[in-house]
Amino acid sequence: MIVGFGFVLLLLGLTAAPPAQAGPWSPGATAPVDSPDREPGVRESGARPKALTFKGRAFDTCRAPSADTMRRWRASPYRAVGVYFGGRGRACRSQPHLSHRWMRTVRDQGWRVLPLYVGSQSTCVFARHKKNVRIGRHPWKQGTAEARDAVKRASALGMRPGSPLFLDMEAYAYGNKRCARTTLLFVRGWNREVSRRGYLPGFYSSAGSGVRHMERSRRAGVRDLPAVVWFARWGVKNGLHREPVLRKTAWTPARRIHQYAGNVRERHGGRTLLIDRNLMHAPVARVE
Repeated sequence: MIVGFGFVLLLLGLTAAPPAQAGPWSPGATAPVDSPDREPGVRESGARPKALTFKGRAFDTCRAPSADTMRRWRASPYRAVGVYFGGRGRACRSQPHLSHRWMRTVRDQGWRVLPLYVGSQSTCVFARHKKNVRIGRHPWKQGTAEARDAVKRASALGMRPGSPLFLDMEAYAYGNKRCARTTLLFVRGWNREVSRRGYLPGFYSSAGSGVRHMERSRRAGVRDLPAVVWFARWGVKNGLHREPVLRKTAWTPARRIHQYAGNVRERHGGRTLLIDRNLMHAPVARVE
C-alpha cells in the first residue's frame, strides 16, 4: 500500500517539483463569502488578491468582436465574454479589436471579461491541430515562463491583479500516466507563477479529461492547483453544481464556469457570431 501510494504521488506531480506553498485560495476549502457590490450581478470577495465575481450567462468566441458588435449584443441574454488574449496555442492569433481601449469600452458597456490563455498543450492532447504546441521536456519551467507571458499580456490590456487568467488545456488522455504527470507539472508551474504575481489561476478543459484530472489531484492533496475551474460538457442541461466529476464542495462558492454548448450561431442586435455558451459564477477581469 505504501509503495502504491508513493507511485500515485509521483504520478500527480507532488514530487520532482520545487517545494510548494499553498496559494491565496485552496480549491478544497471554502472560498470567502461575497459582499454586495454596487453593480447588479457583480460582487466583491474578501479573497487575497480580491476577486470581482459575476453570476450569469457568458459567451466566448475565437476572435474578440468589435466594440460596436459588443454594444449591439447587449440585446442578448449574455453579460460576460471570454476573450483569447494570448498563448502560442491560440487559434485566432489575429485579434484586431482586442486592446486596452476595447477592454475599457466593453466594461463601460456593462460587459464582464473572461481572459483565456491558450499556451502549450498536453503531450497527449487529442486535437491534431494542437500537437505542434505540446509541452516540452521541462514542464514546470515552461509553465512558469508561459505564466509570466500571460501576466505581461494581461497587464498590457489593462487587467489588474486580482483578475482570473484561464489556462486553456484542450482534452487529453489523462489516463496516460507519464503524460498526466507532465501536464500537471506544467499546470502547477503556471498556476504558482500566476498566483505569485497577484492574479487568480484559472483552468479551462473538458470535464472528462483535464477537469477530472484536476479534481483527482485535489482529492490527493496536490498543491498549486487552479483557483477557478471552467469545465466543458456539451449537450447537457446547463448547471454549475451537477457536474459528476466534481465534488459539490470543490471550487465553491463562486469558482465555477460551465461551457454547455459550442460552435453555435446566434444573432443579436443585427450581428451574428459563432460562439460557445456558458453559465458562470466566478471571478472576472478587473479592468483599469
